[in-house]
Amino acid sequence: MPDTLAPAAPRPPLGQHASDPNSATLTLPRAAHAANHRRAEPPVDPPRPLVVCIGTRPEIIKMAPVCRELRQAGLPMRLLHTGQHVELAGPIYDALGLAPDQALHLERTDDGIASLAAGLLRAVDPVLVQWRPAALLVHGDTSSAAMAALAGFWRGVPIAHVEAGLRSHQPRDPFPEELNRTLIARVATWHFAPTQAAVANLRAEGIAARAIYPVGNTIVEATHQALERLDAAGPLAASRPGAKLVLVTAHRRENWGAPIRGFIRALGAVLSAHADLEVVWTLHANPALARDVREAHAELPPEPAARLHLVPPLDYLRMIALLRAAWLVLTDSGGIQEEACALRVPVLVLRHSTERPELIEAGAGRLIGTDPLRVAAEIERLWREPAIHHAMQAATNPFGDGAASRRIASVLAQWYAGAGQTDAARARGPASPHGGPPTVAPARVSPAA
Repeated sequence: MPDTLAPAAPRPPLGQHASDPNSATLTLPRAAHAANHRRAEPPVDPPRPLVVCIGTRPEIIKMAPVCRELRQAGLPMRLLHTGQHVELAGPIYDALGLAPDQALHLERTDDGIASLAAGLLRAVDPVLVQWRPAALLVHGDTSSAAMAALAGFWRGVPIAHVEAGLRSHQPRDPFPEELNRTLIARVATWHFAPTQAAVANLRAEGIAARAIYPVGNTIVEATHQALERLDAAGPLAASRPGAKLVLVTAHRRENWGAPIRGFIRALGAVLSAHADLEVVWTLHANPALARDVREAHAELPPEPAARLHLVPPLDYLRMIALLRAAWLVLTDSGGIQEEACALRVPVLVLRHSTERPELIEAGAGRLIGTDPLRVAAEIERLWREPAIHHAMQAATNPFGDGAASRRIASVLAQWYAGAGQTDAARARGPASPHGGPPTVAPARVSPAA
């Protein structure tokens, strides 16, 4: 055998036969020649995914169980994070074992709602074009949900609205959430309602019963799943053994400024009157709002100020641990109301109207407004009358049985198996928002009667 390999013969130019340098005829091997006469197989398109589009901490928490159920049902799913919340999102995804398939970077000219909405539309639309979703799932009432639903509707994508039908019937309370959720209702194909009151709201707006599915609220299973993980996070309780812990969150735009300062003064007065109370106020990520809270806190006398603890935004599991340890919750957050109810912690709602009247009707919470004197009086009442506090703890949870996500996945799986892959079905969906027959009947969940 030679010590070196001979160099390979040069490849003839394309179109020239190797044995005849003057030839301009390309000769194919017989097998290739035969293959050239066979009909080419069309390329197989990958299955169109169900796209879950979320962008804020509450959406991540409430849609995590839905994502799990969709995957367990064998449905192709992609998770799109809009970038509305950035700093808060990563730890939540990590805690829940989720990772978005794509995370968007929003371009905003200022902190206004119009800039946010424009940035969301510009960012979400190209992804929908690229991914070609069979359906788009959005949650609740955030700007991310509203703009994604609008972008999807414009692209002919059926919209599934999770937590549909909540209404305060006040256009600016909460703002812009009330407008966002009513906008989504106009373009949604599936309306997954958490309660019968939400079903009634949708029916009153002309949404066809066959397009409404009363499934319950996904926060119930999200909270139960979080409790299972708490051992790894470690408990977080009051700073003093035996103290009654009051947890406070406030972030809605209508409470910025004077109402926030009034809450702080009310809490200071209650703390001065009751040495066994401790307050933990979890600050919002918005720097202007956090600054308002800190400035009001600095005006309190030293003794009550020392028992009103301002803490940065907590990761999800530690927030659930804090909720479970609380004696009372004061909040303007819808998600916190629902989580507290699931954990049997009484709630005082710092708003003048609510889209969750079931909480109040069940006796698990009280709608108290924003007057500082009323806030202080309601806390005082619960402190002095333990029977009222106990009755609120014992109230039945009106938000479902913890199976909402499984019901949602069942409805979408039935539709996807029957018509979800066809262009006609993508444009039509299972039912128009205002009437028309569904494409495929759901398996385990009946539409609203």
